[in-house]
Amino acid sequence: MPRESFEQELDRLQDELLVLGSMVDDALAESVDALVHRDLERAQLVMDNDRTINEKRFAEEEAALVLIATQQPMASDLRTIAAVLEITTELERIGDYAKGIAKVTLLLGDEAPLKPLVDIPLMAEKARSMLRRSLDAFVTRDVDLARSIPAEDDEVDSLYNRVYRDLMDLVVADVRNVDKANFLLWVAHNLERAADRVINICERVVFTVTGRMQEMDVGDGSGMERIS
Repeated sequence: MPRESFEQELDRLQDELLVLGSMVDDALAESVDALVHRDLERAQLVMDNDRTINEKRFAEEEAALVLIATQQPMASDLRTIAAVLEITTELERIGDYAKGIAKVTLLLGDEAPLKPLVDIPLMAEKARSMLRRSLDAFVTRDVDLARSIPAEDDEVDSLYNRVYRDLMDLVVADVRNVDKANFLLWVAHNLERAADRVINICERVVFTVTGRMQEMDVGDGSGMERIS
């Protein structure tokens, strides 16, 4: 494959990564909106669309591996392809978190959530903003942007902690609230983990540009298992 054709394929690979990122961003938005409005049909659609996200991930990985197998990429090109492989995995996992949120909506059914959903939508919007800008940083090779995003994870963690405290207060007040509290805590945890996945994407941006892996420390959530 001539160098010009290779570069075109590499550009296409990155374009398709952005398509996957947009699909995942939409899944997060739709899953939380379905929860807020108790829209079971939309929640089921998020569940169903997760298969499309998975298929897109596999297609992206196959295309990346074909480029590696059929070419002898230069170091910078190889870093880009490796980053695409890693970011694709991170995006698919964020899609799983969206699927988990949709599953909670279906489990709640027509029942109203235990508390007004204020902080959870804020968590979702912050995580989505971080995700979109991390992908922008990858496309533009903006290391400064990639290094600045992880600090915003503290805002997501702060919102998570507020959700946790509020839910625990409701459980203490009435133990019958425990199941509904767990459902919302699972949602908040999935959003907190989605933001953490964005940090991994930022690390790959730095690696792509500099050739050095830089671990960006972020706080861990409650340690609860996600629903997927």
